[in-house]
Amino acid sequence: MTTDAARSTADDLAHHPLVGRPGKVIALHLNYPSRIAQRGRAPSRPSYFLKPVTSLATTGQTVERPPGTELLAFEGEIALVIGTTARRVAREDGWSHVAAVTAANDLGVYDLRSADKGANLRSKGGDGYTPLGPASIPADQVDPASLRVRTWVNGELAQDDSSATVVFPFGELVADLSQLITLEPGDVVLTGTPAGSSVVEPGDVVEVEVDVPGTEHSTGRLRTSVAEGTRSLPEFSAQPSVDDVQRAEAWGSRDAAGLEPLFELTEERIAKLRQVAVATLSAQLRKHGYNQLSIDGVRTDKPGSKIIGRARTLRFVPAREDLFRSHGGGYNAQKRTFDSLKPGDVLVVEARGERGSGTVGDILALRAQVLGAAGIVTDGGVRDHSAVKELDIPTFSGGPHPAVLGRRHVPWDNDITVACGGATVQPGDVIVGDDDGVLVIPPALLDQVLDAAIEQEAEEEWIAARVAEGAAVDGLYPLTGEWRRRYEAERDQEGSR
Repeated sequence: MTTDAARSTADDLAHHPLVGRPGKVIALHLNYPSRIAQRGRAPSRPSYFLKPVTSLATTGQTVERPPGTELLAFEGEIALVIGTTARRVAREDGWSHVAAVTAANDLGVYDLRSADKGANLRSKGGDGYTPLGPASIPADQVDPASLRVRTWVNGELAQDDSSATVVFPFGELVADLSQLITLEPGDVVLTGTPAGSSVVEPGDVVEVEVDVPGTEHSTGRLRTSVAEGTRSLPEFSAQPSVDDVQRAEAWGSRDAAGLEPLFELTEERIAKLRQVAVATLSAQLRKHGYNQLSIDGVRTDKPGSKIIGRARTLRFVPAREDLFRSHGGGYNAQKRTFDSLKPGDVLVVEARGERGSGTVGDILALRAQVLGAAGIVTDGGVRDHSAVKELDIPTFSGGPHPAVLGRRHVPWDNDITVACGGATVQPGDVIVGDDDGVLVIPPALLDQVLDAAIEQEAEEEWIAARVAEGAAVDGLYPLTGEWRRRYEAERDQEGSR
């Protein structure tokens, strides 16, 4: 996607002055803790994607943002240039196969990410989307943990981080890749970008430098200008597509992208939810036109307790012998889901109202409790019911049953939209349960429903006091006329104290 003016001959496409024409360009997804914190997912092992060698460019070239796109993002990185063939090398020997390091800009168009489902081919593989240079630093003259990468946009510093912070050291990356892929001289490995990567627009200039602070070792600044492309993608090609998730990831945060913050079940909201009964919340949801948000047929094993949290979901499908053999054993969806629970989660299990088998037992319920989950809701049965009942974590279910999953269920999928007790539940929904039952509250509704429920309970407390004094309910419940005026006057009087 570099402009024609930036490449005078076809040979420019085939040869880079630093690396020639490498066999492959390999990029790492996440490595710097600062970037991992932004993404909210921490890799336990490195993961990679390939970039075409035709994406290579040199300093001073111009990269095009395709027409119809908005999210061209830069990523300043340290690039490793392989010097000697590496095949199944040991971790401690990985760095010895690196000839040099240089600056790189792992450019990408987030509008095209959906086209290749994680492969990043079109979003990051366009012509000119991997500029390298302008100079390199000999690997044998530096400590791989002493390198610094900085990026400037229009002269303002946007990224500044050290290779000393990376999760996966550079020599380890070489060793890891070499276990299955032979690395050859000239191959390029991009080692991840720190926080600060964001969106650039036509007219912007991005510069990346790798150096060793306090020494003369520096790549110089790799300079790339951004221009608006002139040729739209034809209709037979995947078209640009963006949503708020892509905008937040491209800009670095929802705030930087100008988006509203994501809903959080804050301590303030939780405190309010503890004040009101599920029955009151149900009445308010009905007033807002929502009548299908109760999870029916489930009862608590801890009368007097309450669950409040965000939904995580698990789905069971009807038992079938071949499917249970392929999905029921080992580290199945059920076990994976319980192992991934976080503080405040409420696990909601779709069991189709089938109570003829357990869907959770004491070991898994204990695992949920240890991880800090707020509760478990299943419209199926519970094994080891007495033991589960003795745990601190509340469980709402269709009742006890001694049978294991395979009698009625196959654990199938998690963190998807499910049906539980006749209600549709999506991951992230607010789940509230007490002795009256369990409700699902869409996050966007919570504040208005909650404030109205608190007001309703204040009214009903006042009404109950009047009934206790001997008042008739006509005109008092619900409040109308003179009773309404009296209530509001007393409330205003208390508020002015």
